[in-house]
Amino acid sequence: MHSALRRIQAICLKEFIQLRRDKLTFGMVVMIPLVQLLLFGYTINTDVRHVPIAVVDHAQNQYSRLLIEDIKASQVVNVTAFYSSPAQIMHQLRAGSIAAGLVIPRDIQTRIEHQSAQPVAHFIVDGSDTVMASALKSLSLMPITSSNGERSQSFSSGITVELLYNPEQRAALFTVPGLLGVILTMTLTVFTAIAIVRERERGNMELLIATPVKTLELMVGKLIPYVIIGLIQVGIVLLLGKLLFQLPFIGSLSLLFSCCLLFIFANLGLGLFISTRAVNQLAAMQLAIFVLLPSILLSGFMFPYQAMPVFAQWLAELLPMTHFIRLARGIILRGAEWPDLIAEMSFLAGFFMLTLGLALRGFKKRLD
Repeated sequence: MHSALRRIQAICLKEFIQLRRDKLTFGMVVMIPLVQLLLFGYTINTDVRHVPIAVVDHAQNQYSRLLIEDIKASQVVNVTAFYSSPAQIMHQLRAGSIAAGLVIPRDIQTRIEHQSAQPVAHFIVDGSDTVMASALKSLSLMPITSSNGERSQSFSSGITVELLYNPEQRAALFTVPGLLGVILTMTLTVFTAIAIVRERERGNMELLIATPVKTLELMVGKLIPYVIIGLIQVGIVLLLGKLLFQLPFIGSLSLLFSCCLLFIFANLGLGLFISTRAVNQLAAMQLAIFVLLPSILLSGFMFPYQAMPVFAQWLAELLPMTHFIRLARGIILRGAEWPDLIAEMSFLAGFFMLTLGLALRGFKKRLD
């Protein structure tokens, strides 16, 4: 019995030594629970705050200013812009730069003083995000402040709400465009993350070194099959989304495929970068999952972007899936066009160029 315990102790000691020498695995053991705790703790939050809205104030008087201050005091919204017409609000909603617009009529004073049946204001809300739309709808129930400072809920229609792009608030319309991003990230990043490592482990790197193939040619050759796979996945998801969930496809299909292609390249570039840094396939898989988790939690796929703390929003801006989900929802649900999407598309293109450059630099065309 004593000998058995000593042998078990020796094996345990050996495992600890191996774990200490494997810096990547040791780092993952420490970082994964730490990152998961921080991400889950801060991002699993449906308490929406500081949603960007614009205001069209036709009245420009004390009553309209009181109404705007009351709405701002709820902390649900931030007034980020003032426009002169509802048409400008519609344009900004389609571009995705605001989540809602508040239109205040010229006769708001008469409506409040006489407690008219007509609404004192009208909210135009982007309904493509169902959680955020529900938070904005709750503002229609807020009491209205009169000129003498009294607050009343006696109006039959205080603030009316008009939901655009998803008036039925169907969860599928919000989820399916995001699922497209999750599927592409999950498959393409993992596939390419093990691409170079697998060649090294199988001994194929010796054959590649003996050929005149250059580093860039090897990378491009690795990418092309996965680009085709990614486009097939896009076609399958969009077809099933149309047939099973009745996705509306308001925008251009060719523009959507162009954005998907940029996102595919961004994921492949990230996968290649991971592949040139990982020492084996297991490590490559771990690193890919390490990227996938924050992509799902921080991108706005599951939880509202506006409900996250500021530092989580900064992290989210570094993730390709955050930008792709904005693109996909914008084109599919709101009919967004090229000029509205330049910033997000430029990020995806720049991300691909950066990760490909880092992968080329990190690739060592030699045997370990």
